[in-house]
Amino acid sequence: MGWDILLTFAAYLNHKMMETEVYTKLIEHGVRPSLQRIAILQYLLTHFNHPTVDDVYRALCTKIPTLSRTTVYNTLRLLADHHVAQMLTIDDHHLCYDGNVEPHVHFICKECGKVVDLFSEKAPSLRKPVVVDGNIIEEKQLFYRGICKECASKAKVNDNVQ
Repeated sequence: MGWDILLTFAAYLNHKMMETEVYTKLIEHGVRPSLQRIAILQYLLTHFNHPTVDDVYRALCTKIPTLSRTTVYNTLRLLADHHVAQMLTIDDHHLCYDGNVEPHVHFICKECGKVVDLFSEKAPSLRKPVVVDGNIIEEKQLFYRGICKECASKAKVNDNVQ
């Protein structure tokens, strides 16, 4: 029983350290911290599945009963506007968020819609706006589209069954 208490206390300390880091990150990026903003950013930084507004809302609404989808939507937009999170516009119907703002490549599965990070691929770097052919480029996103390994392995299994 002593170990259970120690592990619970360690988890509590880890959670508090993460809250402090999130609080500091918000301040550093000019975002006024609130309970909702801290919780939403903490969720993004600990869940690497590129969640949508609904994903974040469903995950946090039981912990923060006053939370609304509108608050989540507005907070995620605010975090993206202040470069604390990345907004990924996959297509007209799929918008998700990433807590990792460092340049990296994303892969989108055409079958299941999953978005994963491809850290082994070189991502274009853009530290400040650049002008190309008179166009001012302020942000970059690199996506690869295809079929993820899980969907590909299911297709192979299904091909063998038929």
